[in-house]
Amino acid sequence: MFLFDVHLDLAMNAMEWNRDLTLPVSEIREREKGKTDKPDRGNNTVSFPAMRKGNIGLCVATQIARYVKKDNPLPGWHSQHQAWAQTQGQLAWYKTMEAAGEMVQITDTESLENHLELWKSNEGKKPIGYILNLEGADSIVDMGYLEKSYESGLRAIGPAHYGPGVYAHGTDSVGGIGTKGRELLKKIEELNLILDATHLCDVSFWETMDVYNGPVWASHQLCRKFVDHNRQFSDEQLKELVSREAVIGIALDAWMMVPNWVRGKSDPKEMGVNLEIMINNMDHICQLAGNTNHVGIGTDLDGGFGTEQGPYDVDTIADLQKIPELLSKRGYSASDIKKMTSQNFINFLKRVWK
Repeated sequence: MFLFDVHLDLAMNAMEWNRDLTLPVSEIREREKGKTDKPDRGNNTVSFPAMRKGNIGLCVATQIARYVKKDNPLPGWHSQHQAWAQTQGQLAWYKTMEAAGEMVQITDTESLENHLELWKSNEGKKPIGYILNLEGADSIVDMGYLEKSYESGLRAIGPAHYGPGVYAHGTDSVGGIGTKGRELLKKIEELNLILDATHLCDVSFWETMDVYNGPVWASHQLCRKFVDHNRQFSDEQLKELVSREAVIGIALDAWMMVPNWVRGKSDPKEMGVNLEIMINNMDHICQLAGNTNHVGIGTDLDGGFGTEQGPYDVDTIADLQKIPELLSKRGYSASDIKKMTSQNFINFLKRVWK
């Protein structure tokens, strides 16, 4: 089955982790043996060959660079201009992958339709289609920079990541969107960008919903019902998104999937972290919505973690092909499964871009 993963930090892995994503996952792991500079060294799950093996022909791929003020203990860049430059380096990598025939950028309905038709064909090596997303807006120095990003193909944006940001408060922080946040949201609407609500803290989430009227989704999210943490969305937040015709992509980061996960210590098998938990979250959103139109896949695989902090039944991203059978066992029909694994997000894009 054709799959659409709506959150992958591909450029971050290539540029900061120095991973050659044109190689098989096994070769990347072999090259990282003995390295300890990142907690997930040798545990990666994503590469272009693995995506093709899993028929994951379309993704939302990120640019990401946090700006941190002097009193912010989080890792990040010390100026917005540095953060901007980092995202432009990531953009250059995507463009290089396009030139190499590994990827193709999707920016409108025509390019989307053409790409989907290509992946229906029996041609050999096909490029991975990507929609460009900015995870955290700190690198947007002013609204002119957002216009430049749009011209470069940016089609989705999350106002915040972790901690307090320039335009909103993200995970593990508390606060609103302020004047700058409202200015950003107005420009997002003007450009018809997709607002990614993922990572917004509760206060910023509800303030955003009060003033924003454009398209919104949550690219990589889970339900607070199962893990009571501010990173997950409450049922009230999920219902708000459903009311706005949003789609929610379900993530595969273990600490978000089960309570009491301890980073660097907990073991996926011992904690029972598997793809069934993903299905639990999908099913919960379907029950809240009363239909299967508002859920999809947004794994965040290799988003700063690897197999040491992911489902034990996912060795590489190709194992996402297990999802359709798991949904079928829960009683979901073939048409519902197609919606939940790709079509809901595809329909969302067609509606926004028409």
